[in-house]
This record gives sequence, structure tokens and C-alpha cells, in this order.
Amino acid sequence: MTTVSPDGGTTGTETGVSRTTSELAWLRARGELKRRRFELALQAAREYPRSAQVAGTPLVAAQRWIPAEPLPLSAVTIDLTAGLTGEANPGMVTGRGPGSEGVRPVDSGGRRYPGYTAAMATLDRPAMFVDLPTYRLHDADLSRPGGRGALTFGLGRYFDGIDVGEACAHEFAASSDRTLRQAVGEPWDLRRRPANLAVCTLTIRLDRTAGAAGETGRATMLLHRRDPTKVGHAGGLLQVVPAGIFQPSGPAEWNLRNDFDLWRSITREYSEELLGTAEEYGSDRQPIDYGAWPFAASLAQARRDGGVRVSVLGLGVDPLTFATDLLTVAVFEATVFDALFAGLVATNAEGSVFAGIPFTEPTVHRLLRDEPVQAAGAALVALAWTHRDVLLS
Repeated sequence: MTTVSPDGGTTGTETGVSRTTSELAWLRARGELKRRRFELALQAAREYPRSAQVAGTPLVAAQRWIPAEPLPLSAVTIDLTAGLTGEANPGMVTGRGPGSEGVRPVDSGGRRYPGYTAAMATLDRPAMFVDLPTYRLHDADLSRPGGRGALTFGLGRYFDGIDVGEACAHEFAASSDRTLRQAVGEPWDLRRRPANLAVCTLTIRLDRTAGAAGETGRATMLLHRRDPTKVGHAGGLLQVVPAGIFQPSGPAEWNLRNDFDLWRSITREYSEELLGTAEEYGSDRQPIDYGAWPFAASLAQARRDGGVRVSVLGLGVDPLTFATDLLTVAVFEATVFDALFAGLVATNAEGSVFAGIPFTEPTVHRLLRDEPVQAAGAALVALAWTHRDVLLS
């Protein structure tokens, strides 16, 4: 049984681990965040104008982040700006300075944890929790003339985003205090916070032989339930699959340019999340040869042949955690999907995979109305349904 000492000092626990009252308060708020994450996201969304919400979902975005029509993935250019080291810009909120004390507890030595991730690592560490390099989003425009888009990146670290975003979510769950959240300001202002981009892909399997007369075919989609014991972000929520941080496959310098490609990032996530493969690619010894990797080569060939078509539907920010997601959809011809994912898994390193979910109006409406779908996933499903005629043609 946990007891709190009257003087607010260290307390004992049933496991024999000592926690300060500050750490125990942090753990209580962390537990509240994990239990009520979906509800809190809905509340947080109401703090922003409805005009900023994407397709009636909690996801929020700048106007230029949502194109009028789906963009082919090849129509979105990306640039890794030279000279950026990932250091914070002047005025950028890092979650490690003044104003963040409320989400950084005090340890038994009287020291405040240096960041939210440091507290997580000690007090509530998920199974997958490593501070790897990332491509940090600096600017985005998906509404350029001619149906084109552009994304600009620098370099960052995975924990940078957690130290701000998850810390702001913790603050929101813990009390009415909004000091850190107010310092961030508008979620789409990428100058105010480190934004690690995740690439979220709604996977649709299209069987053109299964439709009744006059129909284009039977489309089904895949979803992922993220296990809160395994992941540091969005645990317990449904999400599209695959989804992952846009980052190099490893910290070696040669990976920075070799892996700086949205399609290659999606490819790795397909292998990891749908086939259950490990994230070790040997890129600590040499860059990944995507052409020689059988799965990547087969997937790329299917894309060239039109057996899989990948589109970008937008970009948005989770109103609770400020997680920033590129919204993509991949439509697979049924025979291509079945060949590539004959080894489709039911569980992976981050949670459970559900296949065969009808991509129909009743199912889409039920998901958006009744299920705890992560904001980016909800927006992606809603946008895909809006553009279904284009995507499935």
C-alpha cells in the first residue's frame, strides 16, 4: 500500500520503491491522462476555432495544410534544410525551461526532472522509448498551385516532441493550468515548438470482383489499437496503420539522406506494423539498400504498376498532444495486397492490427461517432470517405 508522509517527503510503496509526493502527484496525473486520453482530446479541440478542425474531427490544421483534392505522393516535395542542427530556435518552447515546472516532478534528491521524458523514463517507461534522430518539420504547404505540396525539414530528436507535446497533454489532464500550452500558442505555428512529423497511412484493400452490379468493388481498411504499455504516445486509441515518426532508420550519419524519403518511411512502417518485422535494418553498418530488399522492391514495383496508389490528403495536429501527422492513404488492389501481406500479423510491437473493416458509410460514421480513434486517424478516415470516388476509381 502506498502511503504519503505528512511532511510531503518520500513515501513507501508496496513494491519497495520510494516516491516523493511530487512524483506520486505526477503519476496520478499521468494515469488520468492515459485513462481519459480520447475524452481529453475532444475537450482540447474545443479550445480552437471550429474552422481549424479537419473534416469535423478533433484534428486541427492551418488552411494551407489541407488540399482541395488528394495529391499523389509524388506531387509532394520534401527538403532537408542544410545547416540546421536540431537546436531550439530563439523563443521555441522546449518543455525544459521556465513554465514547465508543473509537469516535471521533484525526485528524492530534491532535483526537478530535466524534462517530461526523463520523468517518463523513471516513473512510467513504455516498452518502446528511445531518443533517436528525427526529421523535424519546419514548414508545410499542401495547397500550392498545380496540385502540388512542399514540406521543409531540419533535424531533431524524438524526445524533443514528447517533452513539449505529451507534457502539454499531462498539464491539460492535471489541472486548469495552461502555462505550457499557452506558451506554445497556435498548434500549427511550427516556430514555437519542435514538431516531429508522423506519416499516417490509411490502408485500403480494394477487391474489384466483390462488388454488386453497378458498384466499383468491395473496399476494406485496416486499423491499429495502440497498446498503452508499449507506446509513449496515444496508447489505448485506435489509429490507421501503418503510422510512424518520419526519421532515419538509425543514428549513423549516412542514414540521414538515404532515409529522407516519405515512401521509404512508409515502406519500413508497412514491414514493421503489418508483417511484424524488427526495426533493425543493419543501417548501423551501412545504408539500407531498398532496391535489394525484397519486400521494398516488390512494394515499389506494385506502386509503379498501379497495384498500389498512394495519396496525400493533408496535414494536422492533435489538439491534446500536438502530435503532427501527414495524412496519406494507400489503395491496394486485392491481389497485390494479398501477395505482399500474406504474413499479415494480428499483433505487433505497438499493439493489435484489425483487418477487413468495411470501408462503407455505416462503418465510417460509427468509427467517427462511437470509437476512440486518434485525431489524425479520424481525420484521415473522414477525408478518405469524402474523396472515395477519386481514391477508389
